[in-house]
Amino acid sequence: MASPELPVPDGLELRPFHGVRFTVEDIAEVTSPPYDLISDDAVRDLLDTHPNNVVRLILPGTDLHRYGQARDTLRDWLDSGILAADAEPAVYVYEQRAGDEVLQRGLISDVALADPDRRIILPHEDVMPGPVADRLALMSTTQANLEPIFLLYDGGGETSRLVDQVATTREPLVEARTADGLRHRIWPVTSVSEIALINDDLRHKQALIADGHHRYATYRALQREHHVAGDGAGPWDFGLALLVDADAYPPDLKPIHRVIPGLPLSQAVARSKGAWQVHEYEGLSEGMAALAEAAEPAYLLAGGNPPHGAETPSGGPAPGEDPPAGDGPCHLLTTPDPIQVKHAMPIDRSARWRSLNTSILAEFLLPKVWGLQDEEETVRIVHHDAEAAVRLARRTGGTAVLLNPLTVEDVLIVAAEGERVPRKSTSFGPKPRTGLLMRTFADD
Repeated sequence: MASPELPVPDGLELRPFHGVRFTVEDIAEVTSPPYDLISDDAVRDLLDTHPNNVVRLILPGTDLHRYGQARDTLRDWLDSGILAADAEPAVYVYEQRAGDEVLQRGLISDVALADPDRRIILPHEDVMPGPVADRLALMSTTQANLEPIFLLYDGGGETSRLVDQVATTREPLVEARTADGLRHRIWPVTSVSEIALINDDLRHKQALIADGHHRYATYRALQREHHVAGDGAGPWDFGLALLVDADAYPPDLKPIHRVIPGLPLSQAVARSKGAWQVHEYEGLSEGMAALAEAAEPAYLLAGGNPPHGAETPSGGPAPGEDPPAGDGPCHLLTTPDPIQVKHAMPIDRSARWRSLNTSILAEFLLPKVWGLQDEEETVRIVHHDAEAAVRLARRTGGTAVLLNPLTVEDVLIVAAEGERVPRKSTSFGPKPRTGLLMRTFADD
């Protein structure tokens, strides 16, 4: 069968939707971080907090029937009134605040899906087939977008002024304070004229995918599935997104660390010495301080032996046996051999792309120095938390590879050139909280 023609939006387009929201007393108790930031232990903690936590929908389990379980749970909660759709479609102003330290405002809405070649919504990061297949099965079975992706744009126009006006002059529809200290507030914008003003202002803008590359790829795959099936235009031509003016609310870009369970720290250090300068530090705090000051590319290696030489059955340390993550030596890799790096990096990529620490990790350090590929089975991902990465490395007898974050400028320049950084190169924040607003196709 020939590939169907998909709708082509004429620019960045937001569309109001009937937000699906929890009706419980304390909204914070039923929310969660994005699905890919939740460990197995965190799933249990969230369910202990509230039996109707949204994690039942976004991470329904591991058995073959998990996607059907998520669909049935969603239906049950809608039928029983635990979840309810707003009567009037809206574009929603969303604010995250923590005192004077954190403030981010944006719009949660349906966004018209566009092929990346259209240069309307710009991916900047590669995706892996496994997570896309998982999210596609979940979205297709539930016929819902359960958590928004996170988009950034260069703003300063009427949309930004409207967002701030709504947030400072109107009563919020939703207010919640989560355990991480963030206060979340949501206001509906239902006025036809205000929504038209937003779209007139945004139509010629570009949006960068800050978080949610796998979900955006899933949106596009689900859209294609429906059109191949002959369903025509429908709610699958849009995806749930938070859109933030990066000029008004500059994002916080954090590092994403790696753990390689199959590579003992001693071997990682020994193999690196033929291509890198290696500096040893007594503890993690000293090593992290040196990493922050080092010229890129630079990587801090840490780890150690697991308890009794093996990972415990639960994937965690035996009680009392795991030493503090800050204990033990770590090793900083700096100043790689420029000739070896040059030969390892692909010549069809821009100079900016070839200079990124995640690019050099994926193309040189992993395959050429350590003989490994940057694959899900080989390299585990740990967001932000260096100590958590080191603990995981010790439990598995492997090596934690700690990185500095990329700069926002690097990401924007690479994306503008149509290139994509290696998988899990960036973590923008603050991320939208899952469970505050959802979208079901039946209500759209």
